[in-house]
Amino acid sequence: MRETTQHAVRLLERAQTGDAVAALAEAEAVLRSVTGDPADGPACMHFVRVVAHIAQGEPLAAIAAAEPMLQAARREGSAGWQACALASRAWQRLRLGETDTAEHDVDGVLRDLVAAGILAAGEPDPVAAVNSRVAIAIGWYELRLYELVVPQFRSAYEMSLADGEQNGNRAMWLLNLAETHLRWALELYQINRVTEAESHTAEAERYATQAAREVSGDDAGSWRDNALLYAACARADRHDPAGAAVDIAFYAARLAERGAAPDALATSRIFHGVALLRSGRPDEAVEVMTRAVADLRPDADWLVVAGTHRTQAVLLAHLGSSDARTTLAYGDGLATALWRQRLNTLHAARALYDLELLRVQHDQVARAAELDPLTGIANRRALDRAVELAGNTSGADRQRYAVLVIDTDKFKMINDSQGHAAGDVALRAIAAALAAQGGAQDLVARLGGDEFAALLPGADEDAAAVVASRMVLAVRAIPDCIATVSIGVAVGVAADLSDAVLRADAAMYRVKRRGGDGVEWDDPGVTALAA
Repeated sequence: MRETTQHAVRLLERAQTGDAVAALAEAEAVLRSVTGDPADGPACMHFVRVVAHIAQGEPLAAIAAAEPMLQAARREGSAGWQACALASRAWQRLRLGETDTAEHDVDGVLRDLVAAGILAAGEPDPVAAVNSRVAIAIGWYELRLYELVVPQFRSAYEMSLADGEQNGNRAMWLLNLAETHLRWALELYQINRVTEAESHTAEAERYATQAAREVSGDDAGSWRDNALLYAACARADRHDPAGAAVDIAFYAARLAERGAAPDALATSRIFHGVALLRSGRPDEAVEVMTRAVADLRPDADWLVVAGTHRTQAVLLAHLGSSDARTTLAYGDGLATALWRQRLNTLHAARALYDLELLRVQHDQVARAAELDPLTGIANRRALDRAVELAGNTSGADRQRYAVLVIDTDKFKMINDSQGHAAGDVALRAIAAALAAQGGAQDLVARLGGDEFAALLPGADEDAAAVVASRMVLAVRAIPDCIATVSIGVAVGVAADLSDAVLRADAAMYRVKRRGGDGVEWDDPGVTALAA
């Protein structure tokens, strides 16, 4: 699986660096290679599909690709890839909602991001863990919840430090942190909270400077220029505005030649105008901002648009324009309203997180109460509850179940000759062998001592015979273990499961009386299914 994950890592890099079509085709070939149905492929390759569609600007396709990814991740038991699927779906829904009001569902987005955050916290695989943190961070970033963004990018960076095989240059996460703090500062400036804004530009400078030191790889030059541009932007409103103005112009020009994203350069123009004003060059500042306003793209980020216009208005007001002062007053009022809306969303996200965490913890406690501590499979309480629930379900008089009651043969010999520690080892091996023969909906439980039972919903006589026979053979095959199992089988409807359990138990004792290591039906006239 590690090899497949590293293959996915390489494809993710290709998808995000201009080769999304080829990466998508290769990922889909791997997904089909498992059974012919892409849905049965590994979750990491489904994630390549999601990212490739995102890279091609196809939010609907990305959202659709997240669903089979989620199913694959659940099948694999991967919390990290589940988190990636949920978080990617969330922020793609946000993007889609910007142009299609029918798709606007902030509550649904918050639920996905909160669930993703809780899942990601328990992911041991470093690749899935880092990608989940980044996907969650992007979702919170889209919602302007910077307080929730920063911890995710910091975790991604720290994990990348610990694992040299991570995809991407680890300086990327430092640049993400620098950009987050710059954006946070821009919003604070718009509501005239200057001291707080400057604390965030200070953080942005720290992260950007660190990123410039840590860049590596084939694109190190581009990464370094980007880091030094962010560091210069962060100095514009604090120390050395004159030097910041020179550096912003220099690194922005270099990045433009390298084909940098327009939004990143548009953001730098805001800080360039501030740096020029603070270094005593207001006319040049106005000229820069006038060009910046003229160059704004129709699809530019809203904060870039607002920040550009506001900075131009600040400069014109500084030069005495009364119209600019009026514009500023209106814009600042609107910014304050948007900030309040942001805080409301932040409060809702945190409250939802607390509630979801409580629910998850409650579920964990409930599951723990229904697990056998020695073997890790379900216990008698879980089986009794399943029987009760089945009997109370609508259609219980029609829904068929097979019941297997299983007793271990020769277990006392193991305890007497090898000790109780060896007996515990044998019980764990037997439990694992039995559980491995059931399906996803089947319940295998330890009743106590060396007794087990299995509940197979929807199983008829033939299906129950197959499972029971496999269980006998699987226990026989356990290395260095003399134990075997005697299994009694009964089939009945959900409403009469308690009776089926008693009939299966009686059948099990008939197997025991004839020497064990086999299967018998509740009908005494039916011969053993395995011996």
